[in-house]
Amino acid sequence: MSIFVLYHPDFLNHDTGAGHPEGPDRLQACVSALESCEFSNQLNWKNPRSATENELEWIHTKEHIKHIKSVCDSNGGYMDPDTPVCSESYNIALKAAGAWMGGVDEVINGSSAFVLSRPPGHHAESNRAMGFCLFSNAALAAVYALKQDGINNVCILDWDVHHGNGTQNIVQSNVDIAYVSIHQFPFYPGTGSQLEKGDYNNVLNIPIPINLGSKEYLRKFDENIFPFLQSFNPDILIISAGFDAHRRDPLAGINLEAEDYAYMTRQCLNIRPNLLLGLEGGYDYQALGDCSVSVVNELV
Repeated sequence: MSIFVLYHPDFLNHDTGAGHPEGPDRLQACVSALESCEFSNQLNWKNPRSATENELEWIHTKEHIKHIKSVCDSNGGYMDPDTPVCSESYNIALKAAGAWMGGVDEVINGSSAFVLSRPPGHHAESNRAMGFCLFSNAALAAVYALKQDGINNVCILDWDVHHGNGTQNIVQSNVDIAYVSIHQFPFYPGTGSQLEKGDYNNVLNIPIPINLGSKEYLRKFDENIFPFLQSFNPDILIISAGFDAHRRDPLAGINLEAEDYAYMTRQCLNIRPNLLLGLEGGYDYQALGDCSVSVVNELV
């Protein structure tokens, strides 16, 4: 099966400054790995469209959108201590959000899609940017999917090592969207306890301790996450694919291998035959490349 990779070189121009972990080299590592892998001829690279401000208002306040645009128009600055933006960041973030919606279109049309975009999104709440994130790409993709014919429910699986507080903040009150997160805890951003279940029991949080290895991690996936996904039976399954639970990652303390992400992808393909995966975190370049190839190989 051919797979769509939604990417644009503009994503490299979101300038976070020297030494910031969320830099353009992250994306270049993923792109280079996929361009040189053995199944590269089966990848369809596609330039994404940009989201509109009206589409962002499905999930974000007008004030939030205007604030980011204003800071970028003023030659950049900081949205929070971790989240710098440059003059181009607003338009780049619009394209990142549009890429995730474009991924939804490909899934509805019968393909799987992998979105390689930045800035990431899962920490952005309805009214604030934080944790490297400006707009909540996964939440927007889920809401967009529900507006398409034949899509009645959507699930977001977030295996980034950090809890996606922004995604949960936005979707937990929507009965047609489920959110599942497995994440190191206690850890940034401090949310994601097992007691947070959403307004309709549509949220499942699996907090895990530092230094957890593959065997224990995948057991939690098989015993908790996979049955939840099966029970919700989504028409579309969106994966916030951060790769910072990999053992090489410098910012976290979980010990996964690239094959573990491949395994979870295989399991998810037993829920839905086509998946949308979008890059969130991951800060070791070798791990980012290896994990990208592993999950896309499963999609192929």
